[in-house]
This record gives sequence, structure tokens and C-alpha cells, in this order.
Amino acid sequence: MVLTLFGPPGSGKGTQAEFLVQHFGIPQVSTGDLLRREVEADTELGRQARIYMERGDLVPDQITLELFRRRLQEPDSAPGVLLDGFPRTVGQAQALDHLLAEMGKRMDRVIRILVPEEVLVERISGRLTCPVCGRTYHPRLKPPRLEGRCDYDGAALLQREDDSPTTAHRRIKVYQQRTLPVLEHYRSQGVVSEVDGTGTVEQVRERVIAAAEGRELDAADASGSQA
Repeated sequence: MVLTLFGPPGSGKGTQAEFLVQHFGIPQVSTGDLLRREVEADTELGRQARIYMERGDLVPDQITLELFRRRLQEPDSAPGVLLDGFPRTVGQAQALDHLLAEMGKRMDRVIRILVPEEVLVERISGRLTCPVCGRTYHPRLKPPRLEGRCDYDGAALLQREDDSPTTAHRRIKVYQQRTLPVLEHYRSQGVVSEVDGTGTVEQVRERVIAAAEGRELDAADASGSQA
């Protein structure tokens, strides 16, 4: 099973990714984590990537794809993987298609979380972020168990300067412009599922898992999710 999640800032993609990883027992594989691991291990690929990273340039796709190839060959990836932050362009998606085909795999499901823009802006504005693990909270929508502290590592939560309504609108627009072509690429393969991202975390989780499993929720579940 090869899955990937698409969702704009504030869609709850990170929270739902955690559920998918736990539910299916598969690792979450992100470009950033792969690059950091190679750089820290001082591998040949890591040294190549470091040159671009230190210049502030994007790491070439061929390096990133080779990192994914190696990660997909590791034992814990045998049941499948949840890709995080990749692919971001149609070119990357096409190259990933070829890589997966060479390994006898394919992209099984691309799950797009849909949330109205006004809801996204509300979620993003006032959002609190953990500087250690990157998890996000919201004073009203998703408060931490202990005020001002991350539930997982106890770090003091911070509010980023760019978590404002104006910046939120801009970030959402940029996301849509970059993401829609990639979604159309996978839509042509019939592997895109669009999931309503409104409602409780548990309701969205049920929809996301159903989409990953290729199931459709019955009418009662779907209508109940809007309550």
C-alpha cells in the first residue's frame, strides 16, 4: 500500500497522517526526514544533498527519488508507506510512477482533504506550534491538555508570525496553485479520493481510513459527519 495525503494548511493533514500510520502499521516517509538522515550519516547521497541545502537550493529530484527508492526497500516499508510532502510537482509524480513501477508497486490512493477556505483561515489564525516536534494546536479548536505545552514533549508552544488571516489566504492560494496539477495527474489514474475535512477529528479520521481502504461510507455516516 502506497498512500499520500494532500491538504492545505489548516486541513488537519498532519493529525490524519498519524492515524493512518497507526491504523495500517506503515511508516510515514517525508523528504525532509530522508534528507536529514542521509546528511547526518554523511553518506554519498547526503554529501551531494548537503551542497544544495547549504546553498538554499532545492535538492534535485534524482537525489530525492533515490532516497525514496532506498527507503521503500527497507523491511518496515514492506506493508506500505505514507508519503509526506512528495510528490509536489507533476514531474516528481511522473518520476515516482516510474520508480514504483520498477519496484512492482504503484500509487494506491491519493487522499485529498477538502475544507472551505474560511474554515482553514479560522483554524490557522491563532494556531500554536510546538518548536520541537512541529505538532500544531489551537486555543479553541484543538487545545493542548496542558495550556501552552505540547502534549507529546512538553515544549512551550509558540505562535508563528505568519499565522495571520492575510498570510493564511496567501498560503492557501499558493498551495492550490502548486497542488492541483499533481492531483489532476493522479485523478487521470483513478486513484484520487476526496474527503470532507470538516467535523470532528474522529469523523474525518473515519472518512480518511475508508478512503485509504477504498471503501465508501454509507449515507448515515456521511450526513452525520456534517453535524
